[in-house]
Amino acid sequence: MDGVKDYYELLGVDRKASEKEIKDAYRRLARKYHPDANPGDKGSEEKFKEISEAYEVLSNPEKRRQYDAGGMFAGAGGAGFGPFDFSSFGGRPGARTYTYTGNLEDLGDLGDIFNLFGGMGATGGRRRETRRGRDLATDVTVSFEDAIQGVTVPLTVSGRSACPTCRGSGAKPGTLPKTCPTCNGRGNVSQNQGLFAFSRPCPDCGGRGTVIEVPCDTCRGTGTVDMPRSIKVKVPAGINDGGKVRFPGKGEAGPLGGTPGDLYVRVHVKPHKYFKRRDGDILLDLPLTFPEAALGTTVEVPTLDGKVKLKIPAGTSNGRKFRLRGKGAPRPRGRGKGDMIVTARVQVPKKLSAKEKELIGKLQEMEKENPRAFLEG
Repeated sequence: MDGVKDYYELLGVDRKASEKEIKDAYRRLARKYHPDANPGDKGSEEKFKEISEAYEVLSNPEKRRQYDAGGMFAGAGGAGFGPFDFSSFGGRPGARTYTYTGNLEDLGDLGDIFNLFGGMGATGGRRRETRRGRDLATDVTVSFEDAIQGVTVPLTVSGRSACPTCRGSGAKPGTLPKTCPTCNGRGNVSQNQGLFAFSRPCPDCGGRGTVIEVPCDTCRGTGTVDMPRSIKVKVPAGINDGGKVRFPGKGEAGPLGGTPGDLYVRVHVKPHKYFKRRDGDILLDLPLTFPEAALGTTVEVPTLDGKVKLKIPAGTSNGRKFRLRGKGAPRPRGRGKGDMIVTARVQVPKKLSAKEKELIGKLQEMEKENPRAFLEG
């Protein structure tokens, strides 16, 4: 194969390499030597041309078979192969331009190499570019109960909104944006750089493919105005204090019909007068008198769903915990509800009447167990 470039050597693969190995090698080298990643480096441009030429042949089973049999694919200066056009282009005799003229989707997962650097000479035109609106952020404060149950909250959001006069088009009512004469509506223009023809967003329309000849008087052609908006947002049930909720498309409007940004709402939860929260569980301290803890009783306990009866067994000590299953907060992603954890808090009276002191004294005399016996060891 004298006089013919060794495509396998160019890609750094064995002659028995699989299609995947060839694709992976090209992907790695294309990212390394792409001219946009090495502006002004003629060596990188030449290397990129060579590895692209090698991939075009070795990725096609029939062309690879002919190449392996000694077919002349390199340096021919003739018609290109498929969507890769290596036809003669100006400059020195035999010089060739590298232009991808097909659909980037035909390259499979290699297409993102070209998209990464803004496309390469796609004569079918690249997707027209529009600017995305900015994301917005705000805060809301809700009650403990609303955070548990979920609530819809009205908000006033400040930022850029679609112009009400031109409805976001940027053009004066009664007129329409015109096809850009520079790119003929494609949104991109070709630019020659040495041996290559590259595609770039059109400088006159910014990649949109249209230009506004008569701008809207309200927004001056931008399609957006600074105007507060009143919206309602749904705070999901079970959200924690400080939780953040994202509302897609509720941010600032994008210029000239661009995609709107998102709205992020941080939720602050007011403290409850007796409930506390730990993830999905609701916590409650339950005061008990000494007789109730000693003799046992049944008390009514408040929950988020109403009051329930809780049996306190005789001899309940301070700090003992009781679990009410399913009486907590909703868990994320629909995984049921947490529990309510009730903690007994035995109250010791601070002021005693003479009669109470007498009775407690008699109780003390009757007490046979010494709770500090283990300390006397």
